[in-house]
Amino acid sequence: MPLDAEVVRKDFPILETQARGKRLVYLDSASTSQKPRQVIERIVAFYENENANVHRGVYELGERATAAYEGARSACGRFIGAGSHRSIVFTRGTTEAINLVRFAWARSRVHEGDEVLVTEMEHHSNLIPWQLLAHETGATLRHLPIDDAGKLRMDLLEEFITDRTKLVCVSLMSNVLGTINPIRALADAAHSAGALILVDGAQAAPHMRVDVNELDADFFAYSSHKMCGPTGAGVLYAREHLLEEMDPFHGGGEMIREVWPDRATWNEIPYKFEAGTPAVAQAVGMGAAVGYLEGIGIDAVRAHEQQITAYALGRLADAGAIVYGPSDVAERGGTVSFNLGAVHPHDMATIVDQEGVCIRAGHHCAQPLMRRLGVPATARASFYIYNTNEDVDVLMEALDKAKGWFG
Repeated sequence: MPLDAEVVRKDFPILETQARGKRLVYLDSASTSQKPRQVIERIVAFYENENANVHRGVYELGERATAAYEGARSACGRFIGAGSHRSIVFTRGTTEAINLVRFAWARSRVHEGDEVLVTEMEHHSNLIPWQLLAHETGATLRHLPIDDAGKLRMDLLEEFITDRTKLVCVSLMSNVLGTINPIRALADAAHSAGALILVDGAQAAPHMRVDVNELDADFFAYSSHKMCGPTGAGVLYAREHLLEEMDPFHGGGEMIREVWPDRATWNEIPYKFEAGTPAVAQAVGMGAAVGYLEGIGIDAVRAHEQQITAYALGRLADAGAIVYGPSDVAERGGTVSFNLGAVHPHDMATIVDQEGVCIRAGHHCAQPLMRRLGVPATARASFYIYNTNEDVDVLMEALDKAKGWFG
């Protein structure tokens, strides 16, 4: 069924509030999404009825908490097509998941003379860990360029993926350009060269159908807070045999099997990577967010965002804005970065805020990409299931006022 954003909006209490005395128009879901009552109430219900530590207590309350936690793990795996809960590691988010791969897989397998490939459009969370790895190991970090349309230069792939490549790290959807990258083609090239591929799915998983098997991803990371769930929760998917081979990330309780004064053996996967008391309520909330999006239908989410993105691109073009990224909505997500005349993005965001409109301004944790685009910053409007064309109209009216302020 098509998504009815007006009906969906009623699930989000915060959208009933005002900003600057006006109707709140929230256009910053690429940073973090708002939370529906169904998720909020599930977290409250956990604390009121199921709160206990997981995996350790043999009493009934502990068993209920464990069932809720592991049920969320199964839901998060199902959401991305994972075949087994054993391949799903709970983390604090995409950033921690990527760093887990850096510490637990790459540090012992990437050496001087090896190469790690990223792209020019990566978020700092999928760039800085690999810079640090290169500094530690002497490996070379390479950057696959983009073209002027904001798409990867796939024609250069043979030059950038070689027998020295050990790992390819790429976002499925750019948080600046909205570009949806051809992950399967990148995975095929990486695997042909004997390399693995890590996919940053933070921007994509909340907005489009994802199947890690179709992508042929070795690692896939995504976050709860961008998909209607709470902060402090995320997932690393990895092939089971890779998790079996990898070293632990953190040491402490739960990740052990047996401990002696001078040594220890590790728990089975995925628990080998979940040391200490986990963020149980957050994981349960993430599972509830998965259920909420599945109830709407992820294909309906994608279709709705394509419609509203097309409308926004048209309105921005009419206003004379410079928009970055692909022009075809089939090749991009619902994130639109732009600049408008002489108005600095920070000034623009401040002025539209006076109209109750929330947009992002800055480098969006992608400073190398900003340099490639030749700008210090952009404004960014990002759409989700609760946004409408009317929200875009309010944004455009606010932008007109910003242009008036600056001539």
